[in-house]
Amino acid sequence: MDKNELFEFVPPRSDESEKISAPMYSYWKSVARKFFSNKAAMVMLVILVILLLMSFIQPLFSGYTVIDAGKIDDFGARYNYPNAKYWFGTDSNGQSLFDAVWAGARTSISISILATLITTFIGVIVGAIWGVSPKIDKFMLEVYNVISNVPTLLILMVFSYAFGQGFWNLLLAMTITTWIGTAYFIRVNVIGLRDREYNIASRTLGTGLWTTISKNILPYLVSIIVTNMAQSLPTFISYEVFLSYLGVGLSSDTPSLGRLIALYTSNITDHAYLFWIPVTILGLVTISLYIVGQALADASDPRTHM
Repeated sequence: MDKNELFEFVPPRSDESEKISAPMYSYWKSVARKFFSNKAAMVMLVILVILLLMSFIQPLFSGYTVIDAGKIDDFGARYNYPNAKYWFGTDSNGQSLFDAVWAGARTSISISILATLITTFIGVIVGAIWGVSPKIDKFMLEVYNVISNVPTLLILMVFSYAFGQGFWNLLLAMTITTWIGTAYFIRVNVIGLRDREYNIASRTLGTGLWTTISKNILPYLVSIIVTNMAQSLPTFISYEVFLSYLGVGLSSDTPSLGRLIALYTSNITDHAYLFWIPVTILGLVTISLYIVGQALADASDPRTHM
């Protein structure tokens, strides 16, 4: 075939060089598209939303408060198995386990969220400065080596006993040293970015320390920070449950999943629903938080936006 039949010649167009043929890239739109395409994460997200709504809305209507053992007006309300009236059954005091579980979940989730936000905020700031400053690095490494060699639960128990019982005292005990783990995690990643060519050129041109951290380093660590938060949320819930199980941290009149599990451990065989229902809710909360957090961390990594 003749080349005139195979090809069609077109005249030159000067305006074609100004057009962008590639689709426009939006980071947050790509994050949302990647996150919502994960079916397993969507199922766990629905479960998590339901758990959060029940934990923070249902106690407002139930008005649940912890009562002392023995103060029972209606003995017929004791130890009712789950039914249409009492969805999760009742305990030895005739109180609804349904109300107790959601009031306890609100406390446990609140502590976990606040502790995660505090440790992440302090850890990211300290870790970023730690990673870009060699002088601070020498001092902070010694502090980290001392604290990291002491079991975290032992530190939490010591501070819980020292500060006394209470919501804010427990929150302080859980965050007073745990932020240093986040700071070290950020420091390791900051060092990997600190000496890249664009940062060296930026410092050579006189870019300040805070501008380097906020503009040149931290935006590249979004997925790293989200991953750390996804791991911290269920971890702090586990800490609260463990400390409440031991009877330290929260006061006796503050409901939490840990206190419910500790209270109903004796019912693990007799009236087992009192023990296993709070354990199941705890498992659903921690698993859903972890899976949704990990999916969001993967979606926030630009390398997955191909």
